Amino acid sequence: MNLSRPLWAPTRLLCFIRTATYSSAAVTTPATASNSSFPLKNVTKSNFEAVLSELRSHVRAADFVAIDLEMTGITSAPWRESFEFDRFDVRYLKVKDSAEKFAVVQFGVCPFRWDSAKNSFVAHPHNFFVFPRHEILVDGPSSEFLCQTTSIEFLAKYQFDFNACIHEGISYLSRAHEDAARKRLNFAHGDETSDASSNVTNIRDQKRIGIADVLFKERMKNRLHEWRDRLLSERNMECQGQEGSNDYQRQFETIFFKMRPALTLSDFTSHQTKLIQLVIKKHFEDLCFVVVDDGDANLQQLVVYVDSRDDKELLMQEVNSDRQEAAEMKIQSAIGFRHVIDLLSSEKKLIIGHNCFLDIAHIHKKFIGSLPSTAEEFVSSIGKHFPFIMDTKILLNGNGILQQRMKKSSTSLSSAFALLCPHIAFSSQSNPAFSSGVQVEVQVDDLSSSNWNSGDKHEAGYDAFMTGCVFAQACNLMGIDFVLPSENLADNEKLQKHINHLYLSWASGDIIDLSTGNRMTEPLRSNRSKKHQAKISFENIVLIWGFPANLNARKIKECISKVFGLANIVSVYHIDESAVFVQFAKPEMVSEFLDLKKNLERHDDPISVLHPLTELFGAKGTNAAGYEAYKEICSSPMFKVLFADQAEAVGINQKTTSIKPESVKSQMHEAANNSLTADMLNETTEVQGMEVGANDLRNTNYHILRSSSM
Repeated sequence: MNLSRPLWAPTRLLCFIRTATYSSAAVTTPATASNSSFPLKNVTKSNFEAVLSELRSHVRAADFVAIDLEMTGITSAPWRESFEFDRFDVRYLKVKDSAEKFAVVQFGVCPFRWDSAKNSFVAHPHNFFVFPRHEILVDGPSSEFLCQTTSIEFLAKYQFDFNACIHEGISYLSRAHEDAARKRLNFAHGDETSDASSNVTNIRDQKRIGIADVLFKERMKNRLHEWRDRLLSERNMECQGQEGSNDYQRQFETIFFKMRPALTLSDFTSHQTKLIQLVIKKHFEDLCFVVVDDGDANLQQLVVYVDSRDDKELLMQEVNSDRQEAAEMKIQSAIGFRHVIDLLSSEKKLIIGHNCFLDIAHIHKKFIGSLPSTAEEFVSSIGKHFPFIMDTKILLNGNGILQQRMKKSSTSLSSAFALLCPHIAFSSQSNPAFSSGVQVEVQVDDLSSSNWNSGDKHEAGYDAFMTGCVFAQACNLMGIDFVLPSENLADNEKLQKHINHLYLSWASGDIIDLSTGNRMTEPLRSNRSKKHQAKISFENIVLIWGFPANLNARKIKECISKVFGLANIVSVYHIDESAVFVQFAKPEMVSEFLDLKKNLERHDDPISVLHPLTELFGAKGTNAAGYEAYKEICSSPMFKVLFADQAEAVGINQKTTSIKPESVKSQMHEAANNSLTADMLNETTEVQGMEVGANDLRNTNYHILRSSSM
């Protein structure tokens, strides 16, 4: 996923969209892109089945498969951004929140196969439009997701086809939803099978039956007797349809069902149908009531003639078998795009992505099941489905040869593609300088091409193609020989130290090893990262939120420094306009600070009123807690734009650690000795994070749009 992390503009809109099952006129999408000369297979629900069959053969023959995702957003609130003060487990929780709240609208899949005869790779780029539409009834509410304005504008800038996505996007079921849907359908079919007996019992248990019901039952008994007698006397089947009133002809029609004569029941109320079932059960051993699907998603009620009890049991077995088969067909159809994910998982191919941890988290949430609460559990789960994943950004930053080739340039996908694969990126330009490097031929349907203009960046199919090309060229520069027969790239010794390593946070250099769940630091940035991490001691951090609006990071540091001394306040970092981190020099200062707050709130004596921290804690809404409270707040699925509102919604007010009373008293009386003037603080204070002015973040507006249907 190569969508740049969006900036928090003064006006930022989050759309909250709820999808439901609906039908619409088909939107025609061409199989290959018409707005670009790059050959690309666009896939919607209209051509999905045919493409899936072809894709299976391409994936099975592939040496590796590159993927890319486009989403409706990245972060649901400013405080959900990745921060310098985010611990490893908190970083995972923020990725988890993003994958849970936003939707995948486009999925790029590009299998690459080495062709020794052509001495080049053959790529098959596919661009799947997906949309979380419920094709069958599943437990729980309809699908809901957020849209981030900057992300939607970003997609629109690169001509994303929203109509194709919404109207023709391929729906899907996760494995968890599939299990739930199958149980629901089986339960419904069980209800239908036992419907006659249960309904008859209910009616029979009624002590009083109205005269209208008695007359109706008698009339139905006579008509069923007449119909059965005609069958037994082998009279002409057409004659009986011509007799009687128009109402009779409309309500009763003789057909053949499972090679048996049957009577259709139409225009009866549910209560009347139950009465008919009672009549059949009581008076006709050779008639059977069944409910079947007529093929147009409508239920048809039939009274079927059977020769014997064994024939009746055989009929019910056939009906139940048909129901199971129809249910399975519905489920397989509703699984939709997950068939592609199952294909990639079952083939155990090397999956290539670029800065793709969020992509993998989306794949787990959308197509496997709910995301685990910890990174360790996530690693265990995803490894069962995708044992080999390569992040090209890890590769570019972790290999000295590639670093030298990149010349300290950006390792974004577009930059890497232009620098490492100019012969592919600019294949239409006949420049001799672009002739070196691994060659790639693109095949779509029966057409092959090795000469094209640049494709549409940030279209998932083309980005997946670029990702695969970068990987192929990187392998070539590292001296990996593609000509070796039957060599699995996932087992290549030169790639082993990079496989299953993904950036949990590119900014911090945090890497998660999908094989072990351990945290790592990328080798070429280890010295800088260790120096960076040495500044942050999470046990030394206190979280403050809900403070007065006139306070910002600089003023908060000034206030606390008057009590603890400037040297003991390492940094103050804004989470958003309503919350800050304060890092102390020693961990015990966290508990001392929290107990000071608690003591000031209990007392209203002159010392407390004049205490420097009164400016910070004077407002009743100000709360403070240790770092674990921050993790707890981030783990909540609730959605609040301001951190202070989120903390309140989660139910966290304040957490303190008790210390000796004399320590609190000593701190309060030493405040005057440790106070520094505002001028001194302004000269020496280093405030990290966002420098928030009086109106900076408070000008940000947020709106939620909710739609019950599309």
